[in-house]
Amino acid sequence: MIAALWIAGAYLLGSIPTGLLLGKLYGIDVRNEGSGNIGATNLYRTVGRKVGIWTLLGDCLKGFLPVMLAWQLGLGEPLQAAVALAAFCGHVFSIFLRFKGGKGVATALGVYLALAPLAVLGALLVFILLVAVWRYISLGSIVAAAVMPLIIFLRPHSNELLLATVLISLIVIVKHHANISRLLAGTESKFKA
Repeated sequence: MIAALWIAGAYLLGSIPTGLLLGKLYGIDVRNEGSGNIGATNLYRTVGRKVGIWTLLGDCLKGFLPVMLAWQLGLGEPLQAAVALAAFCGHVFSIFLRFKGGKGVATALGVYLALAPLAVLGALLVFILLVAVWRYISLGSIVAAAVMPLIIFLRPHSNELLLATVLISLIVIVKHHANISRLLAGTESKFKA
């Protein structure tokens, strides 16, 4: 029963559409602007840098807070992994947006900062390198998501944590299907700092 409450709470927290709410403060429904995504990159491009950064932080915290709290309270890694997956799925399949949502990159980052902060460094280096060279946020996000399960696999982990990591990575990659098509076609938008 306690596990179910933790998972439900994490899902509901993850479901809060940070980018949509911040966009509405500026009179903009980001679902009708730019890429139509509620994530930080679209907010950065359509509303501005400050709002993009606040969206990134908010989405990251949705993943970080429930997992860190579960860890602080001494809940085992299997339950932490379930809480992490629930918070991530809340963002991607938000109950407040009819089970639609963002692509999950920032929320996954928050999850991993709580679960495996050192592993984040490896994926972050991959992300930074790819974005610096090719200027595609989507490419960096996709490849960083793909390497995270490998990094987790190489460190001590529970089967539940590895499974949650694989599922999160697969969902991130699948949610980037349109970006992958544009990357292959050479029409993906480059990031301008």
